[in-house]
Amino acid sequence: MHLELTPEALLVQLGYHETKQTCKQMNAIIANTEGFERFAMHIPSFNDALAVEKGFIAMSNSEAYLKIKCNEDISADNLSAFTTLVLHWAEKYKLNLKQLEHKNTYYLIGLN
Repeated sequence: MHLELTPEALLVQLGYHETKQTCKQMNAIIANTEGFERFAMHIPSFNDALAVEKGFIAMSNSEAYLKIKCNEDISADNLSAFTTLVLHWAEKYKLNLKQLEHKNTYYLIGLN
């Protein structure tokens, strides 16, 4: 059985309120992310896994992508586990990430 993850459902899963603006932003992200529909169903569980390491997935305000980010006050151990988790997930689903310079933030660009 295949369940489709709608933009509205994804907003709720990531902790956003469903408004006209957030729906518009999420739809732009989906349209801009190569192959989004092929890995979208894994985003909520990945967000839950990131939370253990003080990370999360959010909509970027400056780019039409989802971003993977960790809290600024993260410990070295959590940072290492966060980075490992992000890179493993990207490799597993064959995703392109763009890391922001000098930050522990990654844009989810789409499939390789």
